[in-house]
Amino acid sequence: MREFLVELTTVVPEGTDPAEADRIRAAEAVRARELASRGHLLRLWRPVGELRSIGVWCADDERELREKVLGSLPLWPWMTAVVTPLQEHPNDPGRAR
Repeated sequence: MREFLVELTTVVPEGTDPAEADRIRAAEAVRARELASRGHLLRLWRPVGELRSIGVWCADDERELREKVLGSLPLWPWMTAVVTPLQEHPNDPGRAR
């Protein structure tokens, strides 16, 4: 599988019932754990004071990432994604792991 750096921004549509948004966020947390257990979500961060998330995700290719991995997130219809394919760096201290 290839690794991708993904920046996700979620915007809840105006007029959405807060209870519905909370239900979808709870489902999102469950799905993220499932994707992590399957090796698709390696790391996820939220920059301090920002509403976007940055993560390292894995898939066979970008199409699978967008359609099957990210597309399976309950919040996906409310998200925009910036996907950057990653490659190994010869000086990466994590390569030896």
